[in-house]
Amino acid sequence: MHELVDNTLGYDLDSDVEEMVNLVTELAGELLDGRRIAVKKIRDNDRLDQFLNEPETLSYLSHPNLVSLYGCISSRGPDLMLVYEYVSNGTVYEHLHGDRETHENLPWSTRMNITVETASALKYLHASNIIHRDIKTNNILLDANFHVKLADFGISCIFPSDQSHVLTNPVGTRGYVAPEYQNHNELTHKSDVFNFGVVLVELITSISAYDACTPDTNLHEIATTRIQNQTMHELVDNTLGYDLDSDVEEMVNLVTELAGQCLHGSREARPTMHEVLIALQDIQRVGQNDMQHADVDIQGPTDEIELLAQSTTT
Repeated sequence: MHELVDNTLGYDLDSDVEEMVNLVTELAGELLDGRRIAVKKIRDNDRLDQFLNEPETLSYLSHPNLVSLYGCISSRGPDLMLVYEYVSNGTVYEHLHGDRETHENLPWSTRMNITVETASALKYLHASNIIHRDIKTNNILLDANFHVKLADFGISCIFPSDQSHVLTNPVGTRGYVAPEYQNHNELTHKSDVFNFGVVLVELITSISAYDACTPDTNLHEIATTRIQNQTMHELVDNTLGYDLDSDVEEMVNLVTELAGQCLHGSREARPTMHEVLIALQDIQRVGQNDMQHADVDIQGPTDEIELLAQSTTT
């Protein structure tokens, strides 16, 4: 940590603010060793506890789909700054709804991979008894190759392994918070599962989880009704090829079914993130298996020809 702080004294911050998270000002820069970094600088002293919670949480975690924390800088005056790896491709939210919205860059195969990698990161967190509490498309960063880096651990918490739930005031983002947490202050790992269910629906529909113009209706409520009525296909993003590609149609339908399970009103009925990850990996293999089957079909006649050739020469 001290080595990082010493090296970072010579960092060069760009003037542009990178709006990758919403808790603090975030600047892009570069360490002396050439690594690109994102420097988060606190601007709200009332939320200092949330800011400090990030290094406490991330300091002992390591997963390819979690954003890497390089260190902390507190020796440049009163400001406190956290130094992260720089994730260059924005957030899933930006690609679905914001400035980076280009559906050509998020075909179904890419969205499917985003679900798998985010689920993998969440499974890892839950295995470490950590609840993120703010899973949303704004906190799922993408690198240049569209691989996931889950970020923003300001309100994450360590969950007691000997308790079924903890009572705490609900925090998070409107449109994502689980009903038992919102209405009864009951927090569990299944709260993250509910958040993730909303993310699945966003990736299927390209519809924002919350619309300020219709504050009484959230995406997860619309999706739950649609799934129950078997009309969810009417909301599928029409750029995904749902009506043109049978593999995409099958995978979207399976992910929709899984999203419905994640959004179940009873937390006990929701799957664990381990179960969610296994299901998503199985769904992802649908297209891959078809490609393998195609290889077998091509290879099969060749094998038969070789056997026939051998029999005619003996």
